[in-house]
Amino acid sequence: MKILITGASSGLGAEFARQYASLDNELVLLARREQNLLALQNELQKSCKNVEIVPVDVTDFPTLQAKIKKIQNIDMVILNAGISLGHKGDIPSIAQFQNLFDVNVLSAHAILEILLPQFRDKRSGTIVFISSLASLFSMPTSKVYSASKRAVNAYAEGVRYKYKPYGVKVITLLPGFIKSEMTDKNEFTMPFILQTQEGVKRMKQAIEKGKEFYAFPFRFYLIIRFVNLLPSLLREKIVHYRK
Repeated sequence: MKILITGASSGLGAEFARQYASLDNELVLLARREQNLLALQNELQKSCKNVEIVPVDVTDFPTLQAKIKKIQNIDMVILNAGISLGHKGDIPSIAQFQNLFDVNVLSAHAILEILLPQFRDKRSGTIVFISSLASLFSMPTSKVYSASKRAVNAYAEGVRYKYKPYGVKVITLLPGFIKSEMTDKNEFTMPFILQTQEGVKRMKQAIEKGKEFYAFPFRFYLIIRFVNLLPSLLREKIVHYRK
């Protein structure tokens, strides 16, 4: 199987590469930081059928699409590239807002504009969207990130309905907190946080089982679902609760 992984230079993307590295798989690792990609390529090349690196900034859409067009016979794409603005500050600048949406949402479409016709024509292919439990409940300090991930959910749902008749599998994964460069910036207690290896292991298992929607840890997901059922005034009190 030939697997394209975006945001592969660190964190979840790098761990996906490690867990999919086998003599049966070819990996295409895409990210902005070339040195990190080279190190990962060196680490995995002996345990993998082939490891190709694609250094590119996913917000440089023309270059990104030109490089995707050169990659042949992709079987699965894991759309993992993502950033957050952290949980500090009040109103993000329009430049920050746009950059976050470019990375978290528009880069996925830039890639799929190239891959979807290929998947449709060969009537196979798997698309994995890495969303977040934050897409289900928007906290004041993560409103832009939550909005971007909710957009990912909606986009993934539409792609699933459109291309399922063509044999294309669309999987949306909604992890909670997983240790990574993104979560390392957080200065608050993160409930149910998972180590990187364990979090990616669970997502890989969901992919292999063909789950169209997988939100975890399950207890955290249930808590969010319960809070969303509460009256809005009560939800506001929970959001602004301070010990």
